[in-house]
Amino acid sequence: MNSTSKPMGTVSDAPKGNWVDRFAPDRAKPYLRMSRLDRPIGYWLLFWPCAMSLALVAIATDTAFNIWFVVLFLIGAIAMRGAGCTFNDIVDRDIDDKVERTRSRPIPSGQVSVRQAAAWLVLQALVGLAVLVQFNGFAIVVGLSSLGFVAIYPFMKRITYWPQLFLGLAFSWGALMGWAAVDGALGLAPVLLYFGAIAWTIGYDTVYALQDIEDDALIGVKSTALLVGARVVGFVALFYGLAMALWLAAGLLAGGGWGLVALVVPATMLGWQVARLDPADRGRALFLFKFNRFVGLAMTLALLVAAWIG
Repeated sequence: MNSTSKPMGTVSDAPKGNWVDRFAPDRAKPYLRMSRLDRPIGYWLLFWPCAMSLALVAIATDTAFNIWFVVLFLIGAIAMRGAGCTFNDIVDRDIDDKVERTRSRPIPSGQVSVRQAAAWLVLQALVGLAVLVQFNGFAIVVGLSSLGFVAIYPFMKRITYWPQLFLGLAFSWGALMGWAAVDGALGLAPVLLYFGAIAWTIGYDTVYALQDIEDDALIGVKSTALLVGARVVGFVALFYGLAMALWLAAGLLAGGGWGLVALVVPATMLGWQVARLDPADRGRALFLFKFNRFVGLAMTLALLVAAWIG
């Protein structure tokens, strides 16, 4: 941080008492905050489609769930979610300065310059690349193919009411990666898993967008939450239902049998979210959004049950 930077403070939408605020060195805090390491929900939501895909391919190939790949995907998710958030903050620095929830972020608050943020972005991307090259050549190509969606996502809120779709296209890529890393190819089952993850992302990120709906309307930023307005509960229910239907189809196509009844657990968790959703309650919207890390875990475990039962 240079001498002209503003004093470092906590980011307004970070959990109170998070480990970055409490334990990280002062010089590192702005960079860790740009990577959202004070808010781990993002990398869990990026990671779970990878784990789901590894469980799905275990059904199809009748092989063990690859724990080493789980570790690699988790490291990659942390690094690439951090890189994506840093890129997003660089692109959105002028917008973030106008939104109450985001104006305390490191770039708009003056804690980090754009050049420093860019250097941090490159460093995180290199970590992600180091993870990617541990996989087979086909998986490497698949992984690199996601970068186009990552690059365009921050701009979508300026031109379409469906930025959540583009987030889904990028954030769900792990649903293809896990299968590709094990099988060295792709098939319809992981593609259906991917489409289901996109629908899931549209649902949970619409819930997340409810927090900023008033500021977004004032400054002209678009979202599905603004698009559907009072119909948001039905909209989220539609996409959560579509996600479960596609995930069930992926499991059946991969060869899952009666064990797929375990999918009733993540389905119930998504239904509970819909029942609890109140568009006017920002705190509840954030809680329900974060609850999806448990949905991802439940979905992965359900597919593992199906793989175990055979």
